[in-house]
Amino acid sequence: MLSRVLRTIAFACCLLPVAAWGGKLKPLATVAPEGGQLAFQLTDGTVLVQSFQDQHWYKLVPDLTGSYLRGTWTRVADLPSKYSPDAYASAVLADGRVVISGGEYDFGNFALTKQSAIYDPQADKWTMLHLPDKMRHVGDSPSVVLPDGRYVIGTKLNKAMFAMDPATLTWTELNSTGKNDFHSEEGWTLLPDGRFLAVDVKDSPKAEIYSPVAQAWTSARDTLVDLKEPPCCDCTPYPPNNRCYYPPGEIGPAILRPDGTVFATGGFPQGGLRGHTAIYNPATNRWTAGPDFPSEDAAGDSFAALLTSGNVLVEGETGRLYEFDGTNLTYQGVGGGGNSLMILPTGEVLVGGRALYSSKGGYKASWAPTITNAPSTVSRGTT
Repeated sequence: MLSRVLRTIAFACCLLPVAAWGGKLKPLATVAPEGGQLAFQLTDGTVLVQSFQDQHWYKLVPDLTGSYLRGTWTRVADLPSKYSPDAYASAVLADGRVVISGGEYDFGNFALTKQSAIYDPQADKWTMLHLPDKMRHVGDSPSVVLPDGRYVIGTKLNKAMFAMDPATLTWTELNSTGKNDFHSEEGWTLLPDGRFLAVDVKDSPKAEIYSPVAQAWTSARDTLVDLKEPPCCDCTPYPPNNRCYYPPGEIGPAILRPDGTVFATGGFPQGGLRGHTAIYNPATNRWTAGPDFPSEDAAGDSFAALLTSGNVLVEGETGRLYEFDGTNLTYQGVGGGGNSLMILPTGEVLVGGRALYSSKGGYKASWAPTITNAPSTVSRGTT
């Protein structure tokens, strides 16, 4: 995250409107009033967006035809006054609430804060959420929602892991047996069988998989190519005692595709001029090298989203947008300008709070879920 702060200054001000031969980028009729730093797709179809004024949040509501392009922005409740995070663990829970935990920055200062809050869209209210005492430094830790609904976080500076029951908001420490390194700068990718994948940063090029059932990590072998971007700096003091945090480096996003493989992206490797990618197959527990980014681009600490076509949309560190189709990584002729990417129910991707990205291609019928039975009544948060 430390390197992305510098890139945000360069790219967050503008999109890159280039004539597109691939994907198309359309500016929203009305852009987010204070910009869109990070977006969450809510279960009612609206979008919750954190602005670049970290405590201020907005909701994007599509128009009556379902168009997000012509949607309207409404300011919703601010975060509690003592919490203003940037770069944190987060998730949309099954009952529609949004939880954010930690923050590498708080009120603009490097903090590794362990504060947390949960948002109820129906009540339009943020409530501070207590984290376990043992979670001393959360920062921008990895997180995931398991198939059973539990929200899991890994602490930033060690190997500890905790799961929250959304019904009671209580935490349980999980065993982290077998973990190679601490969780700092890692991301977790949920797999179809309920396990999740971590591409190591400190112990790059290793990768590993966690089983919530066994509560243990096992090897997912090496990524074959170097996905790690070297650390931006050495000792970074953090409160309250100004101890040194040594950043392990950066890595790009890793996205599960409909064929069951994971497409993992990397930053600029040591001495390299372009980022690498790798493809993990859980069925064989093996990696293959993927296509490289063009020269002078990579995806370290950047954004990605799965498209309805099964392609992966990736934003390079230059702000350029690329699609991975399973074989090729192709520049789409447009740029996201350093903004976050989030898929919408329409199949379009919300680019920050400024534009929509759309591309060609649809889903395969075999990817659609099959409904075998349904309850006669549905209750929010319990069905």
